[in-house]
Amino acid sequence: LEAIDTLVKAMEDHRDEFVVVLAGYRKEMEQFLESNSGLRSRFSNIIEFKDYTGEELYQIACSIARGKEYVIEEGCREALVSYLDRENRLTGGNGRLARNVVEKAMIHQSTRGSDDDLLILEDFELEGSENI
Repeated sequence: LEAIDTLVKAMEDHRDEFVVVLAGYRKEMEQFLESNSGLRSRFSNIIEFKDYTGEELYQIACSIARGKEYVIEEGCREALVSYLDRENRLTGGNGRLARNVVEKAMIHQSTRGSDDDLLILEDFELEGSENI
């Protein structure tokens, strides 16, 4: 609370000298803004971003894989999109969810003894995806 009080005072005393940007999940940001009676009124612009779709998360996962010199097999697309969409609705993990899925798949890929750069469906731990 002391840090919030200090921030509010600095925002008032130096309002033309700096910008404060806050980022976080909706629930936690609401709690933060309610933690001090003068805090919410000092933020005139609140931008709320929609969660990623399963397809967008799949594209993020592919980008992460490429950045680590891996390729996600095209045959994984449907199962991954469905899984990422479902998990994101449950957990709100967003980009972190895609990163975690790719990193786990890379570990599994290394344990199956393959020395190529291809991530196949069996490399992904997709709970509930058996029926896809």
